[in-house]
Amino acid sequence: MRRARTQIPLFLLLAGFTAVTLIPVVWTFLTSLKQPVDAFAIPPRLIFTPTFEFHAEVWIEKQFWRYLINSVVIAVCTVVISVSIGTMAAYGLSRLRGTATRGLLFSLLAMRMFPHILLAIPFFLLAKSLGLVNTYPAMILALVAINQPFTIWLMRSFFVDVPTELYEAAALDGCNAWQVFSRVALPVVRPGLWVTALFSLLLAYNEFLLALVLTGPDTKTLPVAIAEYGGEDINYWSLSAAAAIGIMLPIVVFMMALQRHLVRGLAFGAIKG
Repeated sequence: MRRARTQIPLFLLLAGFTAVTLIPVVWTFLTSLKQPVDAFAIPPRLIFTPTFEFHAEVWIEKQFWRYLINSVVIAVCTVVISVSIGTMAAYGLSRLRGTATRGLLFSLLAMRMFPHILLAIPFFLLAKSLGLVNTYPAMILALVAINQPFTIWLMRSFFVDVPTELYEAAALDGCNAWQVFSRVALPVVRPGLWVTALFSLLLAYNEFLLALVLTGPDTKTLPVAIAEYGGEDINYWSLSAAAAIGIMLPIVVFMMALQRHLVRGLAFGAIKG
């Protein structure tokens, strides 16, 4: 009973925080269902006749489905390449100790701290010289380069939590280095692998600046496409709200599908022994 009474305030606090966090999302969704005259009414109109014409206009007339395909292709390829390379690098760095390893890790962290605006022009010049502007490889390679330090640091934290006795037992059973990695280490850190893949997907899916510089009409992503609507003309606000909701839905569905793996991954290593 005492434990329940102590948990009630915590639950109310978390519920209040969640409600405040969701207010912008709910308001955006309501705006996407309103005509501009209702969206900008003062005081705000909570009772109105909903319409899905802006959602239909976004996905059919404006052909946002093409930009969704571009975003998915770029994000998925980035995740596959970045997580694959980052996982192997993280495993190797987790097995090594010393000043050189720490120096390499902090160098990777320093690279991740570079602002994207500082890297946008060099990436564009390099892509232009190679003839890769307005292609998938330019955007994918740039995102892999930027997200690689993040995946290495995150995956290394999961590998460090694996007891070294597991590796030693596998070696005694005759496993070589690759078998220890693929048959012992990877299955143990699989929840963490899902978490790393999700965060890498979010970083690639939501990237705006590099997509604005490196993509073109054929490879434009959703963040760049939605930036074309809005501004001073209030007639576009409901359209922008519908596009924003459409951008969020794939990620929300993906996170709900992987919820079980995400909870296990976020709790991985919290309890040892």
